[in-house]
Amino acid sequence: MSRPVLTPDMEYIVKVLEKIIHIPSPSGFTGKVMEAVKEEAESFGFQAEYSAKGGLIITVSAGEESEKKRGTLGISAHVDTLGGMVRSITSSGMIKFVPVGGFMMESIEGMYCKIHTRKGQTYTGTVLTAEPSVHTYDDARTLERKVKNMEIRLDEQVKTSEDAAALGIRPGDYISFDPMFTFTDSGFIKSRHLDDKASVAVLLGFLRYLKESGKRTDRTIKLCISNYEEVGHGASWIPEDIVEFLAVDMGALGDDLSGDEYKVSICAMDSSGPYDYEMTSRLIAIAEEKKIDFAVDIFPHYGSDGTAALRGGNNIRCALIGQGVHASHGTERTHVKGLEQTFELLKGFVGV
Repeated sequence: MSRPVLTPDMEYIVKVLEKIIHIPSPSGFTGKVMEAVKEEAESFGFQAEYSAKGGLIITVSAGEESEKKRGTLGISAHVDTLGGMVRSITSSGMIKFVPVGGFMMESIEGMYCKIHTRKGQTYTGTVLTAEPSVHTYDDARTLERKVKNMEIRLDEQVKTSEDAAALGIRPGDYISFDPMFTFTDSGFIKSRHLDDKASVAVLLGFLRYLKESGKRTDRTIKLCISNYEEVGHGASWIPEDIVEFLAVDMGALGDDLSGDEYKVSICAMDSSGPYDYEMTSRLIAIAEEKKIDFAVDIFPHYGSDGTAALRGGNNIRCALIGQGVHASHGTERTHVKGLEQTFELLKGFVGV
């Protein structure tokens, strides 16, 4: 099977997704990936600046009359991912850790990872249980996969805690997981961290589209790239001039949900409650009018940058969309069709 023929916009989105997904960025450890996103945005001629907490605000300006009529639109995606942090070093030189973000321990067992020290060293390792071999341990198969039973085997000659400490590894160092990015001939993108770097790539594709087409938006837009979403407070602060806020995140799949990897999901309600009725209805109407493949769903175990923005006390309307992502917070997968439908709905909502 040959790969789907991609439009220039989609070629760019897949290319930039692969680029940023390989830059480690667990929540709070996002400096390098933010710089990469900033450089992309500025290469298209848009102003980008950091917030005090390390998020990125990219401004798409419109004329004053339009701005007065409709107010500023905020659009978010988060570049931070799941990861871990060193908790301690065992007497045999194994790394004990705590999770950054919410994921099942089963989803990272056997994963290759990196430990990033505060002095700039990077070491590789593998996430294992404390009883990793069926040839040795009676309980290897039944040992409960929870934090206290997990550890990291360093790819260094360490036999004691002192050996590991001598490498410069200490509690508080970040741990990132190998994304395993693959773009298949059938058009699937499978990788860790599609939540939410896929949406960041879509937003960068939107900026490229504006640059290449020469189109102008009829209102000022501020893209808010957040760096603490996976721990709950990513977009808790947003610029005060924003009156509407569209979170672009992943669409959850499974059970009785109607979304899939080829559609854009429109979330009517998640764990924080309903999203804005008028904005959500407008998104549905635009998707129907433009014949975009979409689903409307409820995500009961889900929160977003929209959740954080509302709980942060911002006086905004808020809605949520995103490409369907299978096996979220695990070894995730989406399809270029899902990315394309999200891209098209974003353009339709903005009016370009």
